[in-house]
Amino acid sequence: MVYDVIIIGSGPAGLAAGIYAKRARLSSIIIEKEYVSGGQVLNTYEVDNYPGLPGINGFDLGMKLREHCEKLGAEFVTAEVELVSLAEDGRTKLVKTQDQTYEAKTVILAMGARHRMLEVPGEEEFAGMGVSYCATCDGAFFKDRVTAVVGGGDVAVEDALFLARGCSKVYLIHRRDSLRAAAVLQEKVRENEKIEILWDTVVTEIRGHEQVERIGLQNKKTGEKTELPVDGVFVAVGNIPNSKIVTELLQLDKNGYISADETGATEMPGVYAAGDIRAKQLRQIVTAVSDGANAVTSVQNYLNSL
Repeated sequence: MVYDVIIIGSGPAGLAAGIYAKRARLSSIIIEKEYVSGGQVLNTYEVDNYPGLPGINGFDLGMKLREHCEKLGAEFVTAEVELVSLAEDGRTKLVKTQDQTYEAKTVILAMGARHRMLEVPGEEEFAGMGVSYCATCDGAFFKDRVTAVVGGGDVAVEDALFLARGCSKVYLIHRRDSLRAAAVLQEKVRENEKIEILWDTVVTEIRGHEQVERIGLQNKKTGEKTELPVDGVFVAVGNIPNSKIVTELLQLDKNGYISADETGATEMPGVYAAGDIRAKQLRQIVTAVSDGANAVTSVQNYLNSL
């Protein structure tokens, strides 16, 4: 069977695309790598900026999006996509998984992104033993303990605020002298007595025995090296786009994101990008679902032109 559209990824962008594809009566499947839909939103304790649903739990929002897809009859396939390519006719898209190759007239790429690592000694060794990339997932294990959050964007600041609810002390470590997070989040951090910001500082090493016990720090301006006793380190220094499966099909920007405008259209006719995988100004749930809707509209226009 040749589908009208194959959607790769089941985060907010992929699920929104699935909803719009079914409403447009397009033959489609959603291929998801994980057994639970939602993408990174599943690891968000509280989503307070999604219009109409203030304070909703991230997992609940992901489930609502999935349920909406299922209500409309969307078909899900659990598999890891290995490659997206063109068939010999130069028009049909081939989506290859480990067990099967699917064919489609169009493809929506909604693979999202993954957490960026610090790449310092001890990080891999203590992953799951004090080093975490999801404060909302693991924060409960550090009640009344001392933790550090590394980063300066929205996620890092939100993580620090979340951890401060249960931790005795939270250090927010940032390599620059100002945060990149939204102003309202910065205000909350500065007002929180449990949170201390360490400016112009980078983590050089993570140490301990069976668990994280301390981290090595260096001030970028003075060069001074110090050690900080902590029980946990939460890394929030950005994401890496999951674009490996299209490196042979599309040109990526310097950071590995797919170049596509608001319509989702890429350089390849019939191939569209939506959500965190796309090069754009703002990566939020609300922009991801918008991308998914726009991509399906572009798919319809493309199919009508064939």
